[in-house]
Amino acid sequence: MAYALGLVVMLLGLLVSIALHEVGHMVPAKRFGVRVSAYMVGFGPTLWSRTRGETEYGLKAIPLGGYVRLVGMFPPAEVVGARPRAGRVGELVSEVRAASAEEIHPGEEHRAFYRLSTPKKVVVMLGGPLMNLLIAVVLLGAVLMGYGLPAGASTTVSSVSACVLPADAPADRVCTESDPPAPAAAAGLEPGDELLTFAGTPTPTWADFQQAVRAGGGSPTQLVVERDGAEVVLQIDPVLAERPVFDEEGALVLDADGDPVLRETPFVGLTPATARERQPASAVLPAVGDATWQTLGAIVTLPVQLVGIVGAVVGDGERDASGVVGPVGVGRFAGEVAAAEGVSVADRMVSLVSLVAALNIALFAFNLIPLLPLDGGHVAGALWEGARRQVARLRGRSRPAPSDVARMMPLAYGVFIALIVVGVVLLYADLVRPITL
Repeated sequence: MAYALGLVVMLLGLLVSIALHEVGHMVPAKRFGVRVSAYMVGFGPTLWSRTRGETEYGLKAIPLGGYVRLVGMFPPAEVVGARPRAGRVGELVSEVRAASAEEIHPGEEHRAFYRLSTPKKVVVMLGGPLMNLLIAVVLLGAVLMGYGLPAGASTTVSSVSACVLPADAPADRVCTESDPPAPAAAAGLEPGDELLTFAGTPTPTWADFQQAVRAGGGSPTQLVVERDGAEVVLQIDPVLAERPVFDEEGALVLDADGDPVLRETPFVGLTPATARERQPASAVLPAVGDATWQTLGAIVTLPVQLVGIVGAVVGDGERDASGVVGPVGVGRFAGEVAAAEGVSVADRMVSLVSLVAALNIALFAFNLIPLLPLDGGHVAGALWEGARRQVARLRGRSRPAPSDVARMMPLAYGVFIALIVVGVVLLYADLVRPITL
């Protein structure tokens, strides 16, 4: 049930992110007078639509994107002075121009997108990615300022061990009848208890509690905790057991052979909850910037990562745990986060919110790629047009015609096909060689 809930939360987060991305395009376009004939969330068959004013709003079946149809995206041939070209590519470009011209109503030529100035075109096309970046800032801001970052162990009990297991026991080893009960469980300690004193020694921090347990040497003693606002006195009998040694920074100490160093120490059998420290507002933008930089790095290395993914799928290798994943992988992460055992509901919700924020950062960074049909491709075309106009102005020449972006549509179709191939590879890899948290 929790796993399915995680998937639902991620799907809703994706749909809202896509919807707001398209709002980021639509609102400035309408403000600048461009007619927006359609606003759609998703691709494929239309599940629902309704026309309001001059715009059809709708929801489609495949929630992996969306679009707004801006009338007059490509200037007609007579505006750019283009001549018909022979061949299939020439026919494709002509068809794109003709389809764009057909959407322009008589007398509304001035409302075509291609007539906008360069700054206005850039604002419209960057409106979508910037909306995703804004969503990420808001979500990460809520997490950092409202919930905080992990700041070490607290004195609140997160979980209680049922028994004393050997130090070399596998992580999935379950207790048996031959395993002695853990002292904390035998004493009646419960998750949520706040550790107050051990053997009469106050334990305001987790380090203080550990020191008090070590100083006790395994002798029976009193443990005082706060439970539901009241102090509860428990009798606890720590046992001596071999446990791994950690250094002052919390790192596992290893011997010359690389094996963990073990030491006999008093053992209680409880796990502390993680303390969180709320961050100031000044920490939000650097955190978003760092996440964006890492995402851009992943995009740059995507071809190399795809080679490794294909090798892992075809062969018997393992995928890079920090590598790129597709929608199925993101959904798997959401499900695993929601279904994680021994983690509080608040921590799981914060993890899901952070995952949605990371998704929006990925949408922002990916759409900045300067290739059509991505938003970055339209921005690059607008900047090229603006540069040509500035050069002409400086040289005292007449204003050049709008850039003939339609000529780039064959490349746009190639990029679109490449994106489909990448999506299929990631889909297959996420199914047969999944990355798990």
